[in-house]
Amino acid sequence: MNKISKKYKDEVSPKLKEEFKLENDLALPYLEKIVLNASVVDGLSDKGVIEKVKSQLGQISGQMPKITLAKKSISTFKLKEKDPIGVMVTLRGERSWDFLENFISLVAPRMRDFRGMSNEKFDEKGNYSFGVAEQILFPQIDYSKIDKTRGLVVTIVIKKSDKQKSKRLLELLGLPFRKENI
Repeated sequence: MNKISKKYKDEVSPKLKEEFKLENDLALPYLEKIVLNASVVDGLSDKGVIEKVKSQLGQISGQMPKITLAKKSISTFKLKEKDPIGVMVTLRGERSWDFLENFISLVAPRMRDFRGMSNEKFDEKGNYSFGVAEQILFPQIDYSKIDKTRGLVVTIVIKKSDKQKSKRLLELLGLPFRKENI
C-alpha cells in the first residue's frame, strides 16, 4: 500500500463522509481507474513512431499499452479503417494510485507556468480529464531517447461521484486546483 492510498483510507474518506453526510462507506467516491491516451498523427507515415510512443507510455505507466486503431476511413486525412492512430493504457488498483501519487508529487510541479489544475475538466459523472503537454515531464522518460515531444490525455475515473465530490476528493488527495478569482 502506497502513501496516497493509505491517506485515502485514513484521512480522506472520513472527511468526505463528514462533509457530504454519507453514512455508508460504500457510498464514498473512490478511484476506479486512470486511463492514459496518446494520439500519434505521425504514425500514418512512419510506423516506428507508434512503437516509440508505446514504449514511452509503457515506461510512464509501468504497464504495456495497447495500440488503438481508426474506426472508419477519412479520405481528407488519408486515414484508412484500422490504421494505428494512438496508444492507450488503463491503470487499475495499486498502479492507478502509484500513478496519481507520482503525478501529484513529481509531474505537476515540473509543468511549465503551472498555476493549478483547471476546475472545468469534470464531466457530469465526476470523472476528471486533463492534458499533459510533454511526456518528458515524467521522470521515467530518458530525455536523450526522445525524438519529439508529445502530449497525452489523462482521465481519472471516479466511481459513485459527481463534480463536487470528485473535486473535493482530488483536493484532499493533494491535486492542486486553480484558485477562483473573486
